[in-house]
Amino acid sequence: MKLDDDTLEFARRVFQYARTGETAPLAELLAQGLPANLRNERGDSLLMLACYHGHLETARVLLDHGADPELLNDAGQTPLAGAAFKGDAAVVSLLLERGAAVDAAGPNGKTALMIAAMFNRVEMMRQLIEHGADPRAVDAAGIPIREAAAKMGAVEAVDFLNKLLDPR
Repeated sequence: MKLDDDTLEFARRVFQYARTGETAPLAELLAQGLPANLRNERGDSLLMLACYHGHLETARVLLDHGADPELLNDAGQTPLAGAAFKGDAAVVSLLLERGAAVDAAGPNGKTALMIAAMFNRVEMMRQLIEHGADPRAVDAAGIPIREAAAKMGAVEAVDFLNKLLDPR
């Protein structure tokens, strides 16, 4: 199916609204029936783009209109993992309040906690663990969070996990 230029421009504009946090025009389109789980060519949902770019109110509006907080993109990432990677505590809180599974993972088995640890986001790790994230989880290759963080040189994350998992 070939889309005309106007349709393609409309689609680009919709995804740009999510990416840049233009909540009002996006909310208007959602109210008119725009699917909240619309995805781009990389499988990124509108919610993924809003969360990854830290647009709390845009994410809230999308969730209000039925956006799925568990929808994986083509890289196997959830919106929660995207927000954890960015270290956005407010967006992470919203997603968890709205039903995102704290230990959800795509085919690679990497949870939001593992992503936060790998990128040395200790405060994000604390927040996720407070919401029930499993610090003993392993990815699909059997690599524990602590080892994944160490491989990435995330010294503070490894120290945090050492104190949490091996208290003395």
